[in-house]
Amino acid sequence: MGKREFFYYKNTALELVKSRISYFNVFYNLKINKISVKNQKTRWGSCSKKGNLNFNYRVALLPPHLADYVIVHELCHLGEFNHSVNFWKLLSKTIPDYKKIKSQFKKIRIR
Repeated sequence: MGKREFFYYKNTALELVKSRISYFNVFYNLKINKISVKNQKTRWGSCSKKGNLNFNYRVALLPPHLADYVIVHELCHLGEFNHSVNFWKLLSKTIPDYKKIKSQFKKIRIR
């Protein structure tokens, strides 16, 4: 099911991510280099110092508030490349209930 599911949802996930980044980046105005959707085994998303954002295709299968959390989390790493207090302040600008959402992810497995 892995590769077939990936190819089935990849474009949907990419459209979702691009759309939500366009929406949320109005609040942040961060420079994005490239957005990719991958079949990651252990991560929902990642961010590189070059400004590349990578997302797990399974973000398209999440409820909208959880998908938004993943998308904004990676977007905010472009402003704070760590999980410092400043990072969480940045995230809370658009996801004020991030602590509650973060705890929900502990109950969700990627695979």
